[in-house]
Amino acid sequence: MSLRVKAVLFDLDGTLIDSAPDLAGTANDMRATRGLPALPFEQFRPMVGSGARGMIGVALGITPADDGFIVLRDEFFDRYEVRMTQHTRAFDAVPAMLDAIEALGLRWGIVTNKAQRFTNPLVAALGLDVRAGAVVSGDTTPHSKPHPAPLLEAARQMGVAAHDCVYVGDDLRDVQAGQAAGMATVAAGWGYLGVGEPVAVWGAQHVVHSPDELLKLLAMA
Repeated sequence: MSLRVKAVLFDLDGTLIDSAPDLAGTANDMRATRGLPALPFEQFRPMVGSGARGMIGVALGITPADDGFIVLRDEFFDRYEVRMTQHTRAFDAVPAMLDAIEALGLRWGIVTNKAQRFTNPLVAALGLDVRAGAVVSGDTTPHSKPHPAPLLEAARQMGVAAHDCVYVGDDLRDVQAGQAAGMATVAAGWGYLGVGEPVAVWGAQHVVHSPDELLKLLAMA
């Protein structure tokens, strides 16, 4: 089955970019200041989609329901802002994928739950800002994913109807947001994927395991 769309919207972390090294590094920095040894990267990676909440949970065993979480979250944000471009890169096949999407005459954009404070400088540092038709962050609209508002805002900015878009992401919330927005949905099996239900049962119209697989879906349309 092909995807007949006019625009492709992507989640950012775990879909277009591998930000796990800097997010995990920030969490281990917080452990180091408390005299704790670094944890293996593999413990952090599945939780990257949960942002600061996930990183703090792994690093310090603290959840949003615990006293002191807000202080730790703000510390995490401040530390991450300093180092967020140190090791973060686009996944290897992503630049060629974006070139091919543009060659197909399709537009593309970014919809992330990351706050603008981090999204804008990070996207600019990676050179994605000058190519993306829209960049919508978690605080661009009053709601974040899985609410459809950010996806609908991206479609509005690009001048494309929601039903002419596909949303690609590596988290269940991405699929839920895409469905709520009336968009086609693709689960990015190369991403972080979390620790919940397996990607195959998220309900996405397609599950792809590489950017090349996504291109095949788009090129067939």
